[in-house]
Amino acid sequence: MVDERTGVVVITWQRREEALAALSRLVELPERPPVVLVDNGSTDGTAEAVRSRFPSVRVIALSENLGAVGRNIGVRELDTPYVAFCDDDTWWEPGSLTRAADVLDAYPKIAVLCARIVVEPSGVDDPIVTELRESPVPGPDWLPGPAIGSFLAGASVVRRDAFLAHGGFSRRLWLGGEEELLATDLLSGGWELCYREDLVVHHRASKLRDARLRRRVGIRNTLWFTWLRRPLPAALRRTMFLARTVPRDRTSALAAWDAARGLPWLVTQRRPRPAAVEARLAPLDAAQRRSAARRYVG
Repeated sequence: MVDERTGVVVITWQRREEALAALSRLVELPERPPVVLVDNGSTDGTAEAVRSRFPSVRVIALSENLGAVGRNIGVRELDTPYVAFCDDDTWWEPGSLTRAADVLDAYPKIAVLCARIVVEPSGVDDPIVTELRESPVPGPDWLPGPAIGSFLAGASVVRRDAFLAHGGFSRRLWLGGEEELLATDLLSGGWELCYREDLVVHHRASKLRDARLRRRVGIRNTLWFTWLRRPLPAALRRTMFLARTVPRDRTSALAAWDAARGLPWLVTQRRPRPAAVEARLAPLDAAQRRSAARRYVG
């Protein structure tokens, strides 16, 4: 069942044991995909441990934490037509990468496939799965699954050429909701994003995470994306919704300050998405307001 159409990029930071556990599953996949691990400047010996234990894995050890940009680096390292992303606390179910490659072979206008996410050790679907499965985004009749307006990088397979042509993940956004900007740019470029129930990623959420930092960056990135790509009325509505619903604490205040400091950059880079794309994705506003899986907590 060896299938080298899809390579895998894993990013990690300061989670040596979890990265090793994830890689132990990836190297045993029946597809035997080429695997690249991008270590975002860990100081816990992650890169050295991976090189020692998994000589088949290509290791790129960065000197600083570039966040999601580490994925861009990993994608450029591979020459496979498709690339599956993994975080250090996720892993792909056997057979999923072959099924993803078959779909991408058959549908050359799909840029991203997003998988079903199973939470471990409980084995239940992540709450976001229902939103993906019931996506309100209209799609073409030929699409082999629900059309989606964004994706979760750690549970997705991308078409390498489309990913690189649209710049990959933004260095400015770092890590946290970085997918939304790339998703909109792909859709604006004529590509499609699709959810597939038969692709499965398992996720055992790491306990080694800074929840406050994740919320701070997530709020900032949501505001930045909103003002970079949404028309003025929609941007104002989403900003006001966030102002009403995020926790009123120091973390949220710092996120707002971070977002405001980016105004000079936003002014020069603002490029509202085409009206047709805005209209197509408009139903997501109501879905996000109702979402139980997209709340900023921590």
